[in-house]
Amino acid sequence: MGVALTRSAQWTAAGYGTRTLEITPLNEVILKEIVMFVESFIYKHPQEAKYVFVEPLEWKTNLDPSAFESGYIVSETTVKSEEVDKDGQPLLFLSVPHIKIRSLGQLSRLLLIAKDRKLKEAQACIEANRDPVTKILGLDYNTVKEDTSTVNILDKITKDEDPESEIKMKVGMLLKQLDLHLLNHSLKHISLQICLNPTTVKNDIELLKHFSGKGEQTVLESIDYTSDYEFSNGCRAPPWRQIHGEICYVLVKPHDVETLCVTCSTEGVFLNGGKTEDEGEINYERKSEIYKDLVTFLKEKSAKFSENMSKQVSLQNLEISYAEWPKASCIGNKRKREERKKERKEKEKKKREKKKNEKKKREKKKRKKKKGEKKKGVGEGNKSKSKTKQNKTKQKRTTGEYLLILKSAEKIEEILSDSSSENEEDEEPPDRRQEANADLPSEYWQIQKLVKYLKGGNQTATVIALRSMKDFNLAQETCQLAIRDVGGLEVLINLLDTDEVKCKIGSLKILKEISHNPQIRRNIVDLGGLPVMVNILDSPHKSLKCLAAETIANVAKFRRARRAVRHHGGITKLVALLDCAQSSAKPAQSSLYDARDVEVARCGALALWSCSKSNANKEAIRQAGGIPLLAHLLKTSHENMLIPVVGTLQECASEENYRAAIKAERIIENLVKNLNSENEQLQEQCAMAIYQCAEDKETRDLVRLHGGLKPLASLLNNTDNKERLAAVTGAIWKCSISKENATKFREYEAIETLVGLLTDQPEEVLVNVVGALGECCQEYENRVLVRKCGGLQPLVNLLVGINQTLLVNVTKAVGACAVEPESMMIIDRLDGVRLLWSLLKNPHPDVKASAAWALCPCIQNAKDAGEMVRCLVGGLELIVNLLKSDNKEVLASVSNTVSNNILLYSMRHLAEAISRCCMWGRNRVAFGEYKAVAPLVRYLKSNDLSEDVDNCITIHENGNGAVKLLLGMIGSSDHDLQEAAAGCISNIRRLALAIDKARYT
Repeated sequence: MGVALTRSAQWTAAGYGTRTLEITPLNEVILKEIVMFVESFIYKHPQEAKYVFVEPLEWKTNLDPSAFESGYIVSETTVKSEEVDKDGQPLLFLSVPHIKIRSLGQLSRLLLIAKDRKLKEAQACIEANRDPVTKILGLDYNTVKEDTSTVNILDKITKDEDPESEIKMKVGMLLKQLDLHLLNHSLKHISLQICLNPTTVKNDIELLKHFSGKGEQTVLESIDYTSDYEFSNGCRAPPWRQIHGEICYVLVKPHDVETLCVTCSTEGVFLNGGKTEDEGEINYERKSEIYKDLVTFLKEKSAKFSENMSKQVSLQNLEISYAEWPKASCIGNKRKREERKKERKEKEKKKREKKKNEKKKREKKKRKKKKGEKKKGVGEGNKSKSKTKQNKTKQKRTTGEYLLILKSAEKIEEILSDSSSENEEDEEPPDRRQEANADLPSEYWQIQKLVKYLKGGNQTATVIALRSMKDFNLAQETCQLAIRDVGGLEVLINLLDTDEVKCKIGSLKILKEISHNPQIRRNIVDLGGLPVMVNILDSPHKSLKCLAAETIANVAKFRRARRAVRHHGGITKLVALLDCAQSSAKPAQSSLYDARDVEVARCGALALWSCSKSNANKEAIRQAGGIPLLAHLLKTSHENMLIPVVGTLQECASEENYRAAIKAERIIENLVKNLNSENEQLQEQCAMAIYQCAEDKETRDLVRLHGGLKPLASLLNNTDNKERLAAVTGAIWKCSISKENATKFREYEAIETLVGLLTDQPEEVLVNVVGALGECCQEYENRVLVRKCGGLQPLVNLLVGINQTLLVNVTKAVGACAVEPESMMIIDRLDGVRLLWSLLKNPHPDVKASAAWALCPCIQNAKDAGEMVRCLVGGLELIVNLLKSDNKEVLASVSNTVSNNILLYSMRHLAEAISRCCMWGRNRVAFGEYKAVAPLVRYLKSNDLSEDVDNCITIHENGNGAVKLLLGMIGSSDHDLQEAAAGCISNIRRLALAIDKARYT
């Protein structure tokens, strides 16, 4: 390994001349890329794989000889390859622990044998073979060490008289291609980072010089360059060091540590080996980590420097300005902000004037009407006066309200379109201002001083003040309110309008932290901060885009903010950010990606997650092409990316259009895959997305086919995380609607676990658990299992709750269990039937209907259904009242309940059901006493009620009304209702004759 590392790539990988490979994220990806290249070499280039190196690659390995099998001669401590060169020497020789390899084919086979250790073998090989080109191709690497390309190497091969020069040329070309591939990606990775430049370094050093000296309040004793000569490009490093990105070298003397010799490079700032005493030359080798700038480096190395930098006394010197800085202030574009304020004031003024004019017109119109009333005669009477007054009031209200509605129609429509099923932060929190005399911590006053410097300072003061402000604990509410109370929010938003990237980054870092406060985020929207942040999403600077998107994600927690993001084109721009990480999810041959692209996409998804709580924004995301991009990002292995991506999808999946698109994009497969992740938040979001999508049968089948039911069942055992548990039980509930899935859940022992979750759980978990049991208990085996696991007692206990959704699910589950006679006996013994009957009084129609349906199997499986119903206090009166309901589901379920009292299964006619009840004792008289006869006329079919004379008279008297109702039902689109109405009408005449006969008997 390491065969393709050219000088530039080695410099990146080897850590500035150290003998061990520094494992950074970039280097780890480079290693993987090299391993992938070498592994596939034997298959892609079989001829070149046989080429024998001029010298073997050697290193120490931890591989055991027993790992080698066919193709090798193996002993206890040695391994020889059967493949040999023309001299009979093996191309692979292992004498524990030393290994020698002399062909790419053997190197490829070794990696396949190493399996999980291949990366460690790659690292060991790179560290041991610093000049691989020399060993492989027989060239002196030192002759071309200043040449960053491999062109010179290939030229030397062509001039060589070696008979194998042709195969050597092909190997060299392949190595060159790999080298360029690695080098291009590495340079791209480095160049896209925010690098230091000579101007930035110079300004920082000059600024620190002004703060340095012998005083107690100074930040440093001294800071000086090691060289006085400055090149035309602003660098002070020698040209042969500039090619490595080094800018200058600085000697820094803090108050509390020895003098530090520091290298400032485009990559960052680090401690070097120092100056030699004899010759005074710099030892360029890096001796510390790399820091983003000089101030950060010094804060880490000197406690005194860090302390003095944060003191407010040192900020008195921040009024210094430098010729090197642009003349425009960092508060910059002040004119633009002033113009915006002016426009806002003018609009408000116009609104006030318009309201004033409207008020005058209304008063004028009112006076005219009063004059008109005086001219009228008084002979119209009090009734006429009262009517006129009512009309006047109505007309005045209608006119005013009509104008208001016309003006705000668009706004009302938009508010409705932004409605969401989620609980949102719609109520304005109290505007909490700190009292002047309150006992506030010192941080509050220190931050307020910093805000004053932000308002009145130059660019230098602004940057220092922003950095100092960031050092405070901005998650603390006191610090957040300190910034807001002194007008700091407006200044921070102003900074976003400047052309200075540092100012924007500093401002966004602070806004991102403090926007977690609900009142702060509303203030940001009021000050017009969202449009500016949306504009920053177009910036070429990736760090800026990330910070802007993250801040938008925090701010867009309430409806008005989400609407503002959409109005200013933010949804389209955020969706565009998702496209930045396309390469991160591609196959392995393009696995070397830019981490910053992934971060941009992650932040974009984070903002879309917040915005997707609005129905209008969901549609905007779909129209902007967000679904395919989100589906593509689901294939990535980055969990930090996956969480907001899945979060956005699960929010959007509440819409039917999205569910169809999710199926079309084959997203379910990836959701199921990520259920096996170790990240609890990712598991929660995936389960929630499945819960939203599983309303559809095809989706439920896909979850099963892709193996999603088993991980859902296993996640039930982890009950500490209640949010995840609620999502998992919700997914199980919806998936168990399909009988095949319910059977699978029984196989995975999920039924027993669900029964165990019926107690000591929050309501959001109980709703889903009971819903899942209700669906699973549609099968005989599952009903028996619930009974044997002791699930009936906790189910009946839940019938006394007040949560409407929970009651609907509990009644369904109890009703499903009551189908089994043994379970019915237990339910009856636990007083479950009486509790179900009492739920018929619940004000919520769904609870009534569900309770009525649940009573059907209870009464059907009772030993004496008539006696059971008779014993329920107020039972018949309750049924009569329910017959007056306008809810079809309630009427149907009550009909079914009454029919089942005598084991009837027809639910088409309520009248037929009640007529059967009239066969029991005095039920006929009781129905008449409760005045149930007249309401039943609408559902009339049977004439059994006519056995009671008083009932017959009531029916006859209401006959015309019944006919009208039934004729109306014939026009219904419901086929069963049409049939029932027709049957009832055909019986009216026969029934009328029976009533007349009963009257004269």
